[in-house]
Amino acid sequence: MRWLGRLFDLRDTLVRMLLLDLSGLCYLLVVPHAHAATATQWILAVLAFAGALATHRRPVVNLVIQAALLAVAIGLVDDFTINQVGASWALLEVTMRAHRPRVIWLTTALLVVVDLTDSIGDTLSQVASGVVGLALEVGVPVLLGLVIRTNRELSRQSVERAVAEQRQHASESRAARADERSAIARELHDVVAHHVASMVLRVGVARHVLTDLDPRVGEVFDDVHGTGTAALAELRRLVAVLRNPDGVRGDAALTAIEPSALPAAIGASIDRARQAGVTVEADLDPAIGSLDAVRGMAVLRLTQEALTNVAKHAGTSALARLVVAVRDGCVHWEVADTGYGGVPAGVPTGGGHGITGMRERVEVLGGRLEAGPTPTGWRVRTVLPASAAEPSGHSVPRDRTAPAGSTAPEPA
Repeated sequence: MRWLGRLFDLRDTLVRMLLLDLSGLCYLLVVPHAHAATATQWILAVLAFAGALATHRRPVVNLVIQAALLAVAIGLVDDFTINQVGASWALLEVTMRAHRPRVIWLTTALLVVVDLTDSIGDTLSQVASGVVGLALEVGVPVLLGLVIRTNRELSRQSVERAVAEQRQHASESRAARADERSAIARELHDVVAHHVASMVLRVGVARHVLTDLDPRVGEVFDDVHGTGTAALAELRRLVAVLRNPDGVRGDAALTAIEPSALPAAIGASIDRARQAGVTVEADLDPAIGSLDAVRGMAVLRLTQEALTNVAKHAGTSALARLVVAVRDGCVHWEVADTGYGGVPAGVPTGGGHGITGMRERVEVLGGRLEAGPTPTGWRVRTVLPASAAEPSGHSVPRDRTAPAGSTAPEPA
């Protein structure tokens, strides 16, 4: 049925007219007749063929031409089937394509009048027979055209309704996400940010009240105060993103870092881990200073999360080794530690989402994060491909010490 629907497509009028003309030629040349087609019959047929092709985009003009040729044929030739079919098909085209119903009924009336001229001078029974014949010559094209027109209109309305429902669903989803973001923003602002600000304030007060502190304790207070202040700034930016995503969409500071500032930022993270008591050995490729801003931010966030996990789960007696290398445009990143802080390997230590967030960040950039136990501790590593839009061509080798398919616990 697909070809039938395509046959009556509004865009394929020329194809329909070509098929109609070929059918007319076959009727004249192949179908046997009691008498051979006369020259007048051929002339009227050729004019009908040419008129249909020339006016295939103007159905009303085509109908007028075909009706005029039919009126002439009725008076000059005995077999005017070609012109009769041409006029009926022209009426079908008008019914399918006319923009106003009045045009359909006026052209229908025109063709009825032309067909009835063949009954002039006939007896009453012959006129009645001609009127019945109008059901085929006029009624069928009009009914078929109206059916096609109605089906096309229903299809268009169905598509429009589906599009409208899709837009409504998208709008409702956006509204729901906006409400959820607002709720999260309120919780961050009213609970988390409030408590962090309170802790920063109290540490600041302690720094000024306790004047005879051991210098090492003072350094800890300074670090806690600086870290808390930075956390407050990050919380404020996160609340701004949640409340108005469009207003901060162009803020690169939320998703990227200046490439030249990356080594110093990683160095600050290493210093913070060392201040927490973790021994950190770092092997940083100087080429990381030329990374693009997005991958640079990913490397920084991965490093911060991994070193935090070492301090949290491996303990202060652990040795952490950080390796960041750039080879063939890909960033090879790895953090491994040598201690579990008294926690046996393979025993879950919490229900955090640190590794999950790291894995999602890496997958967005086209990489794959691996995390699992080693004989001496824990290791997490990945390869960030050269282009975030393309999948990585460098696979991360599996840890031979961890069985394939194993589900090692993930630290928070």
